[in-house]
Amino acid sequence: MLTSVFYPEREDWQKLVSRPHLDYGYLDALMKEIFSEVEANGDEALRTYSQRFDGHVPAQFIVSEDEMLKSGDGLSTSLKEAIDIAIATITRFHTLKIFEDEVIETMPGVRCQRKRVPINRVGLYIPGGSAPLFSTVLMLAIPAKLAGCKEIIICSPPSADGSLPEVIKYAARTCGISQVFMIGGAQAIAAMAIGTETIQAVDKIFGPGNQFVTAAKVMASQHYCSIDMVAGPSELLVIADETAIPAFVASDLLSQAEHGSDSQVLFLTDSITMADSVKKEVIKQLMELPRAEIASKALTNSRIIILKDIETALEFSNNYSPEHLILAVENAKEWALKVMNAGSVFIGNYSPESAGDYASGTNHTLPTGGFARSSSGITTESFMKTITFQELTAEGLLLLAPTIEEMAKTEQLDGHKNAVALRVKYLDKILTKGS
Repeated sequence: MLTSVFYPEREDWQKLVSRPHLDYGYLDALMKEIFSEVEANGDEALRTYSQRFDGHVPAQFIVSEDEMLKSGDGLSTSLKEAIDIAIATITRFHTLKIFEDEVIETMPGVRCQRKRVPINRVGLYIPGGSAPLFSTVLMLAIPAKLAGCKEIIICSPPSADGSLPEVIKYAARTCGISQVFMIGGAQAIAAMAIGTETIQAVDKIFGPGNQFVTAAKVMASQHYCSIDMVAGPSELLVIADETAIPAFVASDLLSQAEHGSDSQVLFLTDSITMADSVKKEVIKQLMELPRAEIASKALTNSRIIILKDIETALEFSNNYSPEHLILAVENAKEWALKVMNAGSVFIGNYSPESAGDYASGTNHTLPTGGFARSSSGITTESFMKTITFQELTAEGLLLLAPTIEEMAKTEQLDGHKNAVALRVKYLDKILTKGS
């Protein structure tokens, strides 16, 4: 259960909220094994690891066209309508306003430009198994489509009965994704990174997952293809003062704790009364959750921390750099301006983290593990790369040549200097003849 900590010293903050993790040595060794096997044996390796980790092997990894077309038949009208609304809000938020950047003349005759180009082939990992996280399909497929990616595939683990949840297939079909593969875990990441007989290698892998998936993405980024970010177990930090509603805060903490036993939730407050009230609400609401056992395990990694004021709580939060941050405080908008490190921020008592997970429009694929210090969540630009262009006129080259030559000479790169000097000499001859 949640442990309460009163007024910890700053030097103890980091140790107090250390994130849970598996043994990295074990993870690295396992990833090397999986990637080596997939590289050597392709689909056969995928079958071996599917049996080992999921307990069964599908007859075929790819979801058939007929299955995709029928997806949605067993879903309620209300769920389909909810998905339609979520697609609309996510699309609205992720639509780029300007695709081409203007030409910048950095000096006379030297024109530079940036151009955003979609990544050709991307792989989307959709967590599943214990819960069908179809919302992640929307969060990844929509910006990928908006970016203009030509080929988009999805890999997602089967549920306990060995089938892919219908709602994941329906969400994929609704977003215009036809290539869906029923495979999960590190082996799915290896398949997308390396390629097998069934799954063609991709240029970039996207999507959250457990620590095995995260470790596999790190391995993929080191040797095979790029990834979106290191996105591991979910985490939430809530800052609340006496204006917060305890039941709301408790529900937010539990909404993230139920993601997985390795999730972490933190509650910071300057009010002992609020801390006690929230703790009571957590106990009360936990008993009503179907995933209470998972949430309970996550709460052992979590804390209620009482600090002297909200300013200190913001400092603590920026140091921790949470994936999700809720500001349930008076003048929440003003406090939000002081947030420097967070994946996504939820402002005020009526902004539950669940809104961002599903349908406010922002993306729920966010940096975890402290990477919010330096990384951003998924955007449409995540599915694009930037190519830079430069065009120098004769005038521009002559103006810039002394600078380039001096810098190249200092770095002792005579080839660089000569590439400019030869052109200058050529232009000098032309100008001399012309005069």
